[in-house]
Amino acid sequence: MPGIDVGTIITGAIIFLARVVDVSLGTIRTISIVRGRTSTAFFLGFIEIIIWLAVIAAVLNDIMTKPLLGVFYAFGFSTGNVVGIMLERRVAFGHIVLQVISSRGEGAQLATAIRDAGYGVTTFEGQGMSGPVTLLYLAARRKDVSDLLAIVKREDPDAFYILELASSVSKIQRPMMPPATGWRAVFKKK
Repeated sequence: MPGIDVGTIITGAIIFLARVVDVSLGTIRTISIVRGRTSTAFFLGFIEIIIWLAVIAAVLNDIMTKPLLGVFYAFGFSTGNVVGIMLERRVAFGHIVLQVISSRGEGAQLATAIRDAGYGVTTFEGQGMSGPVTLLYLAARRKDVSDLLAIVKREDPDAFYILELASSVSKIQRPMMPPATGWRAVFKKK
C-alpha cells in the first residue's frame, strides 16, 4: 500500500497518542464546565487546543499522500473519549446525593454504620408499597461513592438507592483522616 513506511507509522503513532491526550482533556474539560469548575475548564481548554492545532497541522499536510494518518487520527479520537471518561471517573470531581430506602427494618442499623464510617446522614420514616420504610439521605464527595455503596450493600443488600449528582452542596461531613504519622507528621500544618 503506498504511503506506508516507518516514518508514516511513527508519525501516525504520535498523532494517535496526541489525539488521545487532547480528546481526554476535552472530555474532562466538558465535564468540568458542567460542574462549574471554570478555572479547570479554562486551563484544560487551552492545553487541548494547542495539542489539537499541532495534530491537525501534521495530518492536513500529509493526508492526501498518506491516508493512514487519518485512520490514526480517528482511532486517537475514539480512544481519547474512552480514556477521558475513565480519567474523570477516577478523579471524580463534585458531589453526589445518595438516597437509600430500607424496607426490612435495617434503616437504623444502616444509618449507624454510615455515621460510624464518618458520614452525615439524615433519616426519615415513611410508608412504602409493602409497609414501613426508612429513607436515608446524605450528600458526599463522588470519590466516596464506592465506600458508601459498600456499606449500604453490606448492611441491607435489598435496599433501594438513588444516586444523583449535586450541582452545589453547602456542607459535607466526611470521614476524618487518621492523624499523620512518620514523615507526614513533619509536614503537617500547624
